[in-house]
Amino acid sequence: MSETTQSGFIAHLVELRDRLMCALFSILVVFLALAYFANDIYAFVADPLVAKLPSNATMIATDVTAPFFAPFKLTLFVSLFLAIPFILHQLWSFIAPGLYQHEKRLLMPILAASVLLFYGGIAFCYFMVLPIILGFFTSVGPEMMTLSPDISSYLDFALKMFFAFGLAFEIPVAIMLLCWSGATTTQSLREKRPYIVVGAFVVAMFLTPPDVLSQTLLAVPMLLLFELGLILAAFYTKPTQQEE
Repeated sequence: MSETTQSGFIAHLVELRDRLMCALFSILVVFLALAYFANDIYAFVADPLVAKLPSNATMIATDVTAPFFAPFKLTLFVSLFLAIPFILHQLWSFIAPGLYQHEKRLLMPILAASVLLFYGGIAFCYFMVLPIILGFFTSVGPEMMTLSPDISSYLDFALKMFFAFGLAFEIPVAIMLLCWSGATTTQSLREKRPYIVVGAFVVAMFLTPPDVLSQTLLAVPMLLLFELGLILAAFYTKPTQQEE
């Protein structure tokens, strides 16, 4: 490796380090701004469960430190979610100089769509899926049972669902990138549709709690987003050498 090449490689590493530090700093800034409202944020996230609890039931904390750490843990994840646009901006600033002009024009809308779809997946989970699932879970079981969910257990459950739906809503973006890079085509994906239907339910089985309702509520949107991705991918084809 020549001295010029080595110095260029080190410069890229230094820039990558600076970008990562800026991304982490953005998360810290958002967290410090939201820390005061940690309990309110947790109350907002727990509202779908609290609304389905019986009138004589409340949430409990089985760990002494849970009332303190659970809200701050949630606030940290919320800070990460809110800082995603800035994090992706840092990533784009790092890779954009190495892209062709037509690649920048194609990837910028995809980058923006990925952020909106991720937020859309979380919103869909919070406003649509959680009320249905929690309403089902709280309505079954013996009548003599007193339902008192643990705040830490519910937080882990909710975060897992948010991540699952946020990532699932990225399916159109993934399909567009695969078709644009030439890794596959829309025709090939249409021919594999029966396998993709089965795969969607298998993935949903691993990402959601072990019940048919949760798996169906995730698998069906995944399949609809797959069809949307096929439609949008028609506008993203592999660039030719002449275009490059």
